[in-house]
Amino acid sequence: MGSNLQSRVRLRPVDLAREHGLSTQAIRNYEEAGILPAARRTPHGYRTYTSLHAGALRAFLALLPGHGHRAATSIMRAVNQGTDEEAFRLIDESHAQLLDDRRTLQAVERALGDLEPTTAPEHGAGSGSGSGGTFIGPLAGKLGIRPATLRKWEGAGLVRPRRDPRTGYRVYDDADVRDARLAHQLRRGGYLLEQIAPLIAQVRAAGGLEPLEAALRDWHGRLSARGRAMLAGAAGLEAYLRERG
Repeated sequence: MGSNLQSRVRLRPVDLAREHGLSTQAIRNYEEAGILPAARRTPHGYRTYTSLHAGALRAFLALLPGHGHRAATSIMRAVNQGTDEEAFRLIDESHAQLLDDRRTLQAVERALGDLEPTTAPEHGAGSGSGSGGTFIGPLAGKLGIRPATLRKWEGAGLVRPRRDPRTGYRVYDDADVRDARLAHQLRRGGYLLEQIAPLIAQVRAAGGLEPLEAALRDWHGRLSARGRAMLAGAAGLEAYLRERG
């Protein structure tokens, strides 16, 4: 009975769009992407939607802040194709990514907590190439990145290796390794190179955690917001699944 009643409610694309401040073209795009179930057509070729389509749209918009456009689209497409288990797997992946990001933040905080409370020594203040420095290949391998990434970071001012006077190779001292670790963790946290450079410059000058406290608070806030958004998305999707029956 409920499904029959729902099927009698005819909605136009503009009816769905107006509720959420969207364009009618966006509604059509969502249908073509599989976010909404396929609409019926009138004899004149016009799309007609039902309250079920409205529920699908609400579910997608609820999923969007926590999962992002690509994952939310894949989740809704799986549900509308009747492969609920695939949708649940995609949701699990998003939660796993959030947990990994939380662990990354904890790793950043641990790395910063290990910083000495004194300003790092100037480059070249130590002895020669045998003073415990490391080369680009081993450092890249330790961080799990490519040497080209370290060269890019050097160009952005994130690391400042010296050159071995005999071989011309880059040599990274303890301060460089610290800066590279911080850059790596902050990049994983979603920060851009131009955002990281001034933070690392402040760490070099201050030699402590204080310059990054605001960034860490913001990072915590963004992770918490994603977690709450995922809860809201789950509620929206559950409502749609119940309505779909």
